[in-house]
Amino acid sequence: MDYRREIDGLRAIAVLPVMLFHAGIGAFSGGFVGVDVFFVVSGYLITKIILNNLTHGTFSIVDFYERRARRILPALFLVMLASIPFAWLFLTAPEYKNFSRSLIAVSFFASNVLFYRESGYFDTAAELKPLLHTWSLAVEEQYYLVFPIILIIVWKRGRRWVFVSLLIGAVASLAFAQWAVHAKPAAAFYLLPTRGWELLVGALAAVYLSQRARTGFGRTAGEAGGWLGVVLILYAVFSYSKATPFPGFYALVPTLATVLVIVFATENTTVGRFIGNKAFVALGLISYSAYLWHQPLFAFARHGGVDEADHHVFIVLLVVALILAFFTWKFVEAPFRSKGRINSVLFLKIVTVGSLFFIGIGYYGRANEGFPENTNIPDSGQVKLTDRNFVVLGDSHGEHLISGLVSITTGRVENFTSVGCIPLRNVDRYDSRFAPGECARTINSWLDKIIKDDPGAVIILSAMGPLYLDAVPFKGKDVARVTGLGVELITDKSITDRYKVFEIGLRQTLFELSSLRKSTVIFAIDVPELGIDSGCSKGSKKLSIGKFVLRDLVPAADAQNCAVPRHDYEDRAASYKKLVSNVVAEFPAIRVFDPTDLFCDPDLCKGYDPRYGFLYRDVDHLSASGSRFYAERLADFIHRK
Repeated sequence: MDYRREIDGLRAIAVLPVMLFHAGIGAFSGGFVGVDVFFVVSGYLITKIILNNLTHGTFSIVDFYERRARRILPALFLVMLASIPFAWLFLTAPEYKNFSRSLIAVSFFASNVLFYRESGYFDTAAELKPLLHTWSLAVEEQYYLVFPIILIIVWKRGRRWVFVSLLIGAVASLAFAQWAVHAKPAAAFYLLPTRGWELLVGALAAVYLSQRARTGFGRTAGEAGGWLGVVLILYAVFSYSKATPFPGFYALVPTLATVLVIVFATENTTVGRFIGNKAFVALGLISYSAYLWHQPLFAFARHGGVDEADHHVFIVLLVVALILAFFTWKFVEAPFRSKGRINSVLFLKIVTVGSLFFIGIGYYGRANEGFPENTNIPDSGQVKLTDRNFVVLGDSHGEHLISGLVSITTGRVENFTSVGCIPLRNVDRYDSRFAPGECARTINSWLDKIIKDDPGAVIILSAMGPLYLDAVPFKGKDVARVTGLGVELITDKSITDRYKVFEIGLRQTLFELSSLRKSTVIFAIDVPELGIDSGCSKGSKKLSIGKFVLRDLVPAADAQNCAVPRHDYEDRAASYKKLVSNVVAEFPAIRVFDPTDLFCDPDLCKGYDPRYGFLYRDVDHLSASGSRFYAERLADFIHRK
């Protein structure tokens, strides 16, 4: 078959947005659509191969499955193997137990089902799961388990029936996805019945292009169609977000855009030559391995305390993923694809042993509850909530609670947080990072879902309230005033006083949440901020706490002096706490958790604990250890209900 450079170029356009999205780069808020591009490309290529073999009478189902296994398993097994020691080092017992379950599920190509049952791609502690991204591999392999068989059956009835059958299947799957994206959003995102249409769209493109008698397109149409496809893919990458209902009708944009590129962007067009340039093709060739490596690297970095705002760290890790991908492609992918270098019998033995190994490791970790004795933090004796589900609605000060909550429960932890967005009904945040209405739409959609579902969980409302009210996070001559921070009530933009906006939004949000009958709602007072003059230093040099969370670079004496006078924090938070107290008093069903006394003694608010180490990863966000410190005490609070 003819090799098309532009298809490898498409893979590059797909993988980079996904990686940048998972790195938390805000501009790539819709980067997750790169997976949809992959699905279409995969559907096109595999169908093209099968149709070619059927036409020449050379198709073998056994050979097909072996080719898929050679393509997928060697690199996947390498990444799984490399992830195990890091999981042992960085994960808490409940997290390691979940990781062990994912090892088993990945081995059976059922990780999409596992992650669906645990929770959603956006509304879970997704960024903390090293193997979360394997859900898309599971969808593909489940699809290819049955697709060739169905295609062979339909092929015998004639080529015309192939196109009609694929079209009917695609339309039915899309319709189901559109229904499920509102009724069962997690299922819609993860499962084959709602994702299959994307692969079928690629298959339809292959059937169309395989017709010898099809009408060709002129140069102008080819250029217009190809460039339109590129533009639409980029539109989805930069305009979609976590709040976009997906993968229903909105997914038509990136999928049909990919079809446009496949059909129109030939090597004879400028768009085809652009997509097929050497850099894109090179990246496309290693795109599968790059996709495999990036998520574990990002996840373990986060477990190690890397701040979500440390974009430069994630960019470095992205480069590391690409380097690892190159060597994986060269020394693992390429050799295993060659039957001349690794024959079928040897390959089957390797795959069998590898699968049994990961299933065994996974079963052992799950059976031993994630090895609680492996934790590097001594058991505090705090109450654990072993089967409670949590929902966190908040900004980054909600997000930093996630890893701690995951460590104290085997239940679900759903993460409805958006960095910088105020988690209150109809309250919008606008400055250089946010378009008008962006935050309000996201938070409102999550509130609607929580209230509709009443998930029977502990719902935690957490945000950096003092910043939103005063726009000055820390007092001191060395701290610049936060400028350009806009807060408004989108239902009445005439209200400009931020205290009034916050009060109205808080009252409306608590009113709605207080109506829930199955869930427990907790308003979490913000954690104390340390400020830059907190004594966290090495000699005379001031350091961001995040610089030494991963390693003990600061002598114990300096670490123990990582503190700020309590009265400084209390002064900053006084008006915020008073407002919250007045509003919450109207809703007896809402419980308030104030962590101030947990982090502060009568004189100092501390950022270091002898047992847990550094509690903060920067001046106001908790580290992984600090998050666990917080969560264990929150468990006591809930238990005292």
